[in-house]
Amino acid sequence: SGGMVICAGRLDEVVPCEPASMPGRTVVQWDKDDCADLGIVKVDLLGLGMLAVLEDAVPLIRQHEGIEVDYAHLPPDDAKVYEMLRAADTVGVFQVESRAQMATLPRMRPTRFYDLVVEVAIIRPGPIVGKMVNPYLLRRQGRQPVVYPHPSLEPILKRTLGIPLFQEQLIRMAMTAAGFSGGQAEELRRAMGFKRSIERMQEIEGALRTGMAARGITGAAAEEIITGIKSFALYGFPESHAASFALIAYASAYLKAHHGGAFLCALLDNWPMGFYHPATLVSDAARHGIRTLPIDVTVSNWRCSLEDKGRTVRLGLKYVAGLREAVGHKLVAERGARPFASISDLHARVAPNQRELGALATVGAFAALGGTRREALWQAEALGRSGALFARATVASPSPLPEMTPDEEMIADFRGTNVTTGPHPISFLRDILKARGVLSAAELPQLRDGETVRTAGLVVVRQRPGTAKGFVFITLEDETGFANAIATPTIFAQWRPLILGHATLGIEGTVQSRDGVVMLVAKGFFTVEKPSTTYTAGVNVSHDFR
Repeated sequence: SGGMVICAGRLDEVVPCEPASMPGRTVVQWDKDDCADLGIVKVDLLGLGMLAVLEDAVPLIRQHEGIEVDYAHLPPDDAKVYEMLRAADTVGVFQVESRAQMATLPRMRPTRFYDLVVEVAIIRPGPIVGKMVNPYLLRRQGRQPVVYPHPSLEPILKRTLGIPLFQEQLIRMAMTAAGFSGGQAEELRRAMGFKRSIERMQEIEGALRTGMAARGITGAAAEEIITGIKSFALYGFPESHAASFALIAYASAYLKAHHGGAFLCALLDNWPMGFYHPATLVSDAARHGIRTLPIDVTVSNWRCSLEDKGRTVRLGLKYVAGLREAVGHKLVAERGARPFASISDLHARVAPNQRELGALATVGAFAALGGTRREALWQAEALGRSGALFARATVASPSPLPEMTPDEEMIADFRGTNVTTGPHPISFLRDILKARGVLSAAELPQLRDGETVRTAGLVVVRQRPGTAKGFVFITLEDETGFANAIATPTIFAQWRPLILGHATLGIEGTVQSRDGVVMLVAKGFFTVEKPSTTYTAGVNVSHDFR
């Protein structure tokens, strides 16, 4: 994020300026609100990684599927997209992939674009603190009548079922219910976007009450309007902003629904971004029939690439921890000139250092050149220590190292690339978990509300939102999908070391099943490990408290 300011004439004659740390950039010494008070135009610039994903996906789809995607002319009401949204199948999708959004989508049940605009706007601190989320969803489901704080507000709030969700609505409410002038409405708008807006809102509250009282709006109706406006001081979201975000959300959902391979490839190339670790993106794509193949020095490019008419993603060399980009590009160029005959041949022509050679060997990138991972590691060590002059003699000696087991390969993948393209980590524990009566994520929706159950998985989310009053939300992933749980402040305090200290975790809790959303209310936690192993070493994919 960033921005720029513009004024008539020379800016440095109006505001003190200083050189920024970035070459060629200048910083003004006033904050944005002081600039606005002086009438200086401020333009905010927001960089979104998803825009790069959308851009990168177009040529991939064109090349591998023979389809030209035009985001300006996507089908407006694609059935597959809305089916996916209603199922909260939104890993990787812009704006609606968070834990809170996934819990809301099955209740919202979007069927058209404006539903997505509301979905983007409703999971924000303003509506949550203002206690607007549940009333809106209940009204949408027909479980609560649509009512308005005052009849004069019906034209303003009709589209959102009597619930104020957008900045524009709050401003129009103030002008209609309290008789605010344009200047007062602008002051209200600025207060809603100001970092110390709670104090400003308190100053404006008196004028709101006076104006409403003059129009006969008092009591519960006045309090409801005041609560709605004041809650937006925490985070007001303009409808125009929500619509812009919803458009990007729809485009990304369309890619996930119809061009999953290109979507995953572009996501991996532009990570870090979004809510989930690459390992979660890969395993989620696998459940949708999109294969991901490991790094291979004979075919991998620096960036990820597509194979099999866009249905398979090949990991790029950029995912090898410690591999310099210049070395990666040189490897691709040398391979294009002449295929590699052996690891020794690659070493001689590309000249990676010993650490880079060992990293490639550890993650199985030399598999196509013959031999196992440990055999490749033995050769890499020999080449690194004895040098090219003695390489032929030393690499010919057989490796005395025992070969990696499948779960050791998985751990090596996580340590070396942050991703595994093999079996999901929890699949190695499934027999142990079954013996302990632990259910998979896919089995949870079949249970009745109120049942006590145990489940386990790789921790992919730990969150404690500021609006959640100390409650902690945890998401686990196994080979079948996701399991969501909530821990009360007391339970979290009791089990804190276990919750925060393990990459894999077991949860015992009570099933809470509402409107298609299944959650466990945690009672306790337990460790999930293989006996006598450091199973989770190097495996950490959780999105923690961000």
